[in-house]
Amino acid sequence: MIKVLHFADAHIDIANYGRHDPVSGLPHRVLDFLKALDTIVDAAIDEKVDLVIFAGDAYKDRTPSPTYQREWGKRIMRLSRAGVRTLLLVGNHDLSPATGRAHALQEYDTLGVSGVHVLGQPALLTPEQLGGLQVQVMALPWISRSNLMAVRELSAVKMKDVYGQIEESLTGYMNEWFKQIDPLLPVILTSHGSVQGAVFGGERSVMLGNDLVLPGSLVRDPRLDYVALGHIHKSQNLNENQHPPVIYPGSIERVDFGEAADDKYYVIAKVERGHTEVEWRKLNGRRFIDRRVDLAKMAGSGLPAVDVLHSAMLSALPPQEQLKDAIVRLSIEYPRDWETLIDETALRSYAGEAFDFHLVRRPQSESRLRLASDQAISTLPPFELLELYWKTVNPDDDVDEDLNALALKIMQTAGNDGEEAG
Repeated sequence: MIKVLHFADAHIDIANYGRHDPVSGLPHRVLDFLKALDTIVDAAIDEKVDLVIFAGDAYKDRTPSPTYQREWGKRIMRLSRAGVRTLLLVGNHDLSPATGRAHALQEYDTLGVSGVHVLGQPALLTPEQLGGLQVQVMALPWISRSNLMAVRELSAVKMKDVYGQIEESLTGYMNEWFKQIDPLLPVILTSHGSVQGAVFGGERSVMLGNDLVLPGSLVRDPRLDYVALGHIHKSQNLNENQHPPVIYPGSIERVDFGEAADDKYYVIAKVERGHTEVEWRKLNGRRFIDRRVDLAKMAGSGLPAVDVLHSAMLSALPPQEQLKDAIVRLSIEYPRDWETLIDETALRSYAGEAFDFHLVRRPQSESRLRLASDQAISTLPPFELLELYWKTVNPDDDVDEDLNALALKIMQTAGNDGEEAG
């Protein structure tokens, strides 16, 4: 039996809320991600796991600052010094789009860090390569469409055809590896990418480029004993109650409000040939609270008193003690002429103990798009329709000329692309 710790999508340098810590100089949100990473590293060392699999995306982009590389490196070196064999799979956020450029995890390979394997190319790792661990690992890192096109001289090939060729190549790798493996030893597949049937979380906001979607049959092959995936931030098992478990552990911290309701995990898997036990370990990250209130429903009773309006907004929020140290967003919809009745100062005072508070104003206009009785909307060109739209959302102000010019440019570009596609 092999004891494996599997995590993914660390994105340790995402700092989109809050302030900096005066002691370390790091953003508080970065410290949140590092705290989760420390929990994972501590568990790997304390529980003496045989293998740590990180399934890709250490950072938010491919060019992390040296400070964040230092913080990631401290944690990886702890695993190395503790003798924990560690696999670092290259994800899309780790990989440069340019052929021949180093990826964000390159230094561990270059320096030959003891016990750390960087997987930037499809590979089959045998027990001999894993320090004698009685397990075999198939690795499919993020496959760059541009790199594959360059290598295969496919510059004129349509995107869907390129993805078809990538899928064919990956299937070919796995079929070849299955011919080479020891049938008596457990087999793990680790991959960074999207799998057919997976449910996305809020990671669309941090994704780069288009996704290759792998067929479910590729990862549910019964000859596999555990599948360690990365790339999708929502925790899930794509082969529930079946063998092998096909696991996305999810990101280690909530990235934004798209993940507000998602719990975060890493996974401990006890892997044997033909049988695997999976234990989900919850990470106690910073809470996100996302609330919305539609004040426009009160419009029928006339102009409300300020205190009545304020009470309606506060009722959408939890009690103050529950806001402490949370990232909070309150979205309010209201008639545009109530703008001066919104007491933002009082709302911010109520949420004073929150780590970060966002008030999103969504004023609603009563204007409606009206056309002449003998005019159909389908007869109007796109730019004229846009001008009518501006008048409905902002009837009192002139639209900025630069905004109109940008809209016209986008329409012209889209029109040209359509002609080329045809």
